Amino acid sequence: MKKHAKVNGQIIVGLTESVSLISKNGEVKQVMAKIDTGATRSSIDIKLATKLQLGPVIKSKIVKSVSGNKLRPVIEGGVVLAGKKINSEFTLADRTHMKYAVLIGVNVLKKGFLVDPSKK
Repeated sequence: MKKHAKVNGQIIVGLTESVSLISKNGEVKQVMAKIDTGATRSSIDIKLATKLQLGPVIKSKIVKSVSGNKLRPVIEGGVVLAGKKINSEFTLADRTHMKYAVLIGVNVLKKGFLVDPSKK
């Protein structure tokens, strides 16, 4: 795992980061995630969440996106980003047509991360 710099106690991450998703049975799946400061909530591909048995669905939220407003299920899950374990809410979406199965939004980033768009 690469070392991440810190500024004022906050961990600096780039626009893409390797994250580990933690299933209920303790299985860990490492995937590349898109870091998106314009996304209010983090999102996981619904097929990946099913495979890892993430969940249960705790509520539904209307999510605004380029393709319009959609009602999406929301789960609570654990993710390790830059060595820091965070429990947070994730919406479930069909992300199979997207490059990244996981999108990390502001709800995770506000828990001690800064984004450096020049960082690889």
